[in-house]
Amino acid sequence: LAEETPTSTANMSNSSFNMRGKIIFYEDRNFQGRSYECMSDCYDMSSYLSRCHSCRVESGCFMVYDKPNYMGNQYFMRRGEYSDYMSMMGMSDCIRSCRMVPMVGIQSQ
Repeated sequence: LAEETPTSTANMSNSSFNMRGKIIFYEDRNFQGRSYECMSDCYDMSSYLSRCHSCRVESGCFMVYDKPNYMGNQYFMRRGEYSDYMSMMGMSDCIRSCRMVPMVGIQSQ
C-alpha cells in the first residue's frame, strides 16, 4: 500500500506536514468499556474491540468508516469527545475502520 503525497510541495517543510494523531475508541457510550488507542490507520478494528460506541480524538483528525477496509459511510472527526457519536452524527452502525487525515499547517514567517 503506497502512501499518497501532496502533488505540490512548493514552500512545504517537514515541520508543516503534521502526521501525528491519536484517537481512542471505546466499546460503550460515555467512554466506558474496553478501549483501543490508535495513532495510525486501522483497516479492521474488530480484532481490538467487538463494538465501538464512543471515541475521543486527542490530536489530529481522522476519517472513520462504518465498515472494515475503509468502506461504507465515512465521517470526519476532529479533536474532541464523542460520547455517543452514533446519535450525534446520525450513524447507523459502529466504527469499523479509521484513517488518520494528514494536516498541512501554515508556516509562520
